[in-house]
Parts: sequence; structure tokens; C-alpha cells
Amino acid sequence: MTITVPESKHPRIVVVGAGFAGVHFIKQFKNKPYQIVLLDKNNFHQFPPLFYQVATSGLEPDSIVFAIRKMFQRYDNLSFRMGEVIHINSAEKTIETTIGNLGYDYLVIATGSTNNFYGLADVERHSIGLKDIQESLDIRSHLLQNMEAAVTAPIESDEIDNLLSVVIVGGGPAGIEMAGALAEFKRYVFKKDYPDLPREKLQIYLVEASGKLLGAMSEKSQNESLKYLNDLGINVMLNTKVTSYDGSIIGLAEKPPIKAKTLLWTAGVKGQFPSGIDSEYIVSGHRIKVNDTNKVEGHNHIYAIGDVALMSTEAYPQGHPMVAPTAIQQGTHLAKNIQSNNWNPFVYKDKGALATIGMKKAVADINKLHFKGYLAWFIWSTVHLMSISGFKNKLMVGINWMGSYFSYDKSNRLIIRPYKK
Repeated sequence: MTITVPESKHPRIVVVGAGFAGVHFIKQFKNKPYQIVLLDKNNFHQFPPLFYQVATSGLEPDSIVFAIRKMFQRYDNLSFRMGEVIHINSAEKTIETTIGNLGYDYLVIATGSTNNFYGLADVERHSIGLKDIQESLDIRSHLLQNMEAAVTAPIESDEIDNLLSVVIVGGGPAGIEMAGALAEFKRYVFKKDYPDLPREKLQIYLVEASGKLLGAMSEKSQNESLKYLNDLGINVMLNTKVTSYDGSIIGLAEKPPIKAKTLLWTAGVKGQFPSGIDSEYIVSGHRIKVNDTNKVEGHNHIYAIGDVALMSTEAYPQGHPMVAPTAIQQGTHLAKNIQSNNWNPFVYKDKGALATIGMKKAVADINKLHFKGYLAWFIWSTVHLMSISGFKNKLMVGINWMGSYFSYDKSNRLIIRPYKK
């Protein structure tokens, strides 16, 4: 079966993935003499930096997702099809998908990344990641279900402690932002919603395998973030490696285990992409080797951008950071190269790094400048608000943040879709 798309005399560019890389690539082709076909397993674009706020009841999911068809409804040269690409036939210049086959003149792989559990099968089975909006909703439901279950447990039982213990693995931005948001939930919401439960029973652990948090940021940011987390009452465990998890007991290397019904995994990511790329051009099994113009090594007319691409340069021998700015810049640069046919090499412009640890507390490294506290939080809020797609979504998030700024309330404490492992 062949996917039906409109007839066109223009070159066909098939884009796989509607993340930051794919969307910003497509935006350069609005009504240009190219036929763009976008494929994604979801019918929406999502904003990963704020997944943790959905997970901790701070935002509704529809405020950080945006319908693909609405996003590109004024693009006369674009066709969207919801489906998953299974295999690439590079010799025939076709792809196999769950909804049929399709030929291409150019293929752009922008499939992003997913959780990397580093071979810990039991941890993958029993924990929840934070890589898509569905997992964010799973976390929200799971946390609230555990709190409801704790209310009905015998007051002196260990079951309450286990239900109310939350272990977050990974000391990067996602991990510390999740920990900070949960700490504020504990401080400002938990006692009001669950007066029958002692607040000290809700314990938050942040486990990091290395000896520092925010490894990609400055030493000042690392130290400040640790101080903020300690001030919020979070149990920060550095130099601590998770070895196993059965849903109740978390095994740690050379340290006593932790009993907890919740393990949230933010410790690593890996690229995800269809089969069909020669194995010699796949690094560590999860990133595709590309040259300095994002062309996949050993393959003609196939390009990879964003998290899934590994471009080794003198400045970044292990590839560029797997973050949104990289994806956005590579998507935009590749689009300009295709249209101009000049094929200039990609040069990453590092615009800095940001991380927030609860309301009014954040750290920021911009060029050689370091910011902390309220100013860093204001920068973080402004950058993220402006990066969200759609005026309506910006407005929804902005209004929500204004309310939270004064009340610290989490207004979306709803178990809409009960979570089951």
C-alpha cells in the first residue's frame, strides 16, 4: 500500500518527526517550491522543557502541545500523515510506515530521543520516564494515586512511607526541575489536600551517579542548584548509582537500598530512529553519524538532525548536546542548505544553559555570565514562554504561572486517566 499524497512537480522532502528539529526545518519551506510530507506517530508537537510541570500538576497538557495540522494550516505545500516509520530503503529512496510506503527525493530524520536505561531492564519495567506528554500524565496520575492510597493505609504502617517516597534518578535539568516542583507541592499543597497525612512522610530523593548536578553547566550553577535543593528539603544523593528496581525496592551500588513505590527516570536519553541505516554508521546503537552538513554517512539524500544525529567536530568530538537549541539550529541550517544548494557546514552557537529549582529560584549560564535566584528564574521563564508554539498556549502558560507566582497552588491535581504499570 502506498501513502496517498497530492501530486507535485516539485522535489519531495519527507520529514520524520515533529519535534523541535523537524518543525523548525519545515518552517523554512513555507509555500516554497518543494513538496513537504511530515510523518509523526502523534498529531501534535510537544514542548519537552515543561513536561515536569504537567507531571507535578502545574500545567494542563494541552497548554504545551500544539496540533500539527493547525501549526501548518497555511502551508500550501505540506501534507501531514499520522503514522510511524518502520524502515528506510535507501537504495529505492522509499520508506515503509505503519500506514503504507512512500518515496522521497530527500529524507530528513528528526525522530528525537527517548529514555536510556543503560540495560537496566527491571528499572525500565517499573519506573516512569519523562520523555513525552503521555509519560508526564502517567507520573501525575501515579503520584496522586499513591497519595490517595496512603490516606487509606494504616497510619503506623511502612506502606505510607513507601507510597509517599519519590526517587528521581538523574541530576540534569529535568531531574532537578522535577525535584524542585515536587518540593513546592509538598510545602504548599500536600498538607492542604491531605491533612490526614504527616507532611514529613512525603520524601523526595534525587539520585545522581556522578559527583555533581547539572554536569553541563558552570561550577557556580552546580553549587547553587545543590544549595537550593537542600534548602527545599530534598535528599540529594551524589555518587550514587541505581542498580535495580522491582517496583518497591531500589537497589543502589555500595549503599543501602531505598524503599519507594515511585521511581522517576531522567538519567539519560538515546536517539530513536527507523531501521535501514547501515550499522557501521550508528554510534553506540542510538545515534546516527552525520557529516558537517547533517548528511547521514554512507547514504545519499538522507539527513539526520537533532538528538538523533551525531556530528563529531573539534569542539564537540562526542557530538553536540542533545538539547532543543541544537535541534532548532540544525533544522534551520539544513533547510537553508537544501534551498541554496551551497552546503555550508553547521556551526553550533551555544546560547547558554538554564535550569529552575522551584518558583523564583534558578541558575543561568549565558556566555561567560552567571545568574542565580530571582533574576535567573525570570530569564528562564521568559525564554521558555517565548519558545512555546502558539499565542493561545503562551497565554495559557503565562496566566497559570502568574497565578502560581502569588499562590504556589497546583490547580491540575486530577486523576483523569488512572495509571497502571
